[in-house]
Amino acid sequence: MLTILIDDKDHGRRVDSLLRNLLPGAPLSYLRKLLTSGHVHVNDAHPDAADRLRQGDRVTLKESVRLNALLAGRRSGLDIVFEDQWIIIFNKPGGMPMHRAAEVDDRNLVDVGTALMRVRGEEGKLRPVNRLDRGTSGAVILAKSPSAAGMFGRFVKEEGLDKLYLAVVAGEMSGDGSIDAALDGKEALTRYRVLCSGNGLAVVALAPVTGRMHQIRQHLVLIGHPVMGDVRYKGYPLPAGFPGFALHSFRTAFTHPATNRYETVCAPLPAPFLELMSACDREASVALQSGLPEVTTQSQ
Repeated sequence: MLTILIDDKDHGRRVDSLLRNLLPGAPLSYLRKLLTSGHVHVNDAHPDAADRLRQGDRVTLKESVRLNALLAGRRSGLDIVFEDQWIIIFNKPGGMPMHRAAEVDDRNLVDVGTALMRVRGEEGKLRPVNRLDRGTSGAVILAKSPSAAGMFGRFVKEEGLDKLYLAVVAGEMSGDGSIDAALDGKEALTRYRVLCSGNGLAVVALAPVTGRMHQIRQHLVLIGHPVMGDVRYKGYPLPAGFPGFALHSFRTAFTHPATNRYETVCAPLPAPFLELMSACDREASVALQSGLPEVTTQSQ
C-alpha cells in the first residue's frame, strides 16, 4: 500500500484533485476506477471524489504495476484542483499571468496548461472561463475546447460563480460587513468576514457579489485595509520571495452546466500565504486553517 499523510499544502483539497496531481498522466477514467473499485481509502474509509481532505488525514492507495508506472511519470508543475472532460481548474501561482505578457517572460497559465494537455496527448488550446489578476493566486477555470468555453462562458455570464477569497490586509479589523461602493460608475458589492487579526494585520474572507475589475483590491483600499503586497492599491511591499500579493481565490462553487452537479473546489493556500497568516496571530491562524473549507462571509 502507498500511504500519504495530508499536510497543509493539501488541506482542503478534494480527493480527486489529490489523485490527479499524483498521477498527472493518468486518464480520467483510470482515476474514477481507482475510486469506484475501492483502491483508495481515507482514514480507512472509502471516499467520494468530492470529499475534502484535512491536515492529518491518511490516504492509502492499493499499489499495482500500472499505478507505480504512473507515479514514476513526469509531474506537471501545476496544481490541478479539479478536472473533467470539459474543464480543468488550476491553483494558479501568484505572480503568474493568465496570458503571455510582453514585459515578462512567456511563462503563463494558458501556455503551460496547454503544454500539459499536449504531453498527455490531448490536442487544442485551453481557454480561460474566468480570470485572476497576475498577483492573485488560487482557483481559476479553463475550458478544454471551444464548445466547453462557450457553454461555461454563458453559464458564468448568466448564473455566475460562488467565489470566496482570502486576503491578508494591512491594519487590524474585527467583525463582518459589506463594502458597497461603485467602481468606474458601476455598482459593486463585496461581503467580508474577519477571520484573524493581530500584529497590525488581518486575515479576511471576502465574497464579491458583483464582478468588477480589481473589485476586492479596490474595495479593501477604500476602507483603509489594502492587500499586503498590492503596491498598485497602496499595499505595503512584501519580501522579494513572496510571489504576487496576499490575495487568494480559495473556494469556487458552481452548478456544472453539463452534468448539473453542484461542484465545490478549494485551492490550498501557498506556503508564503500561510506564513503571512501566522505573522498575524500564529495560534489563531493554526486554528483557522482547520476550518477554512467551511468558512463563510455570512453572519453566524
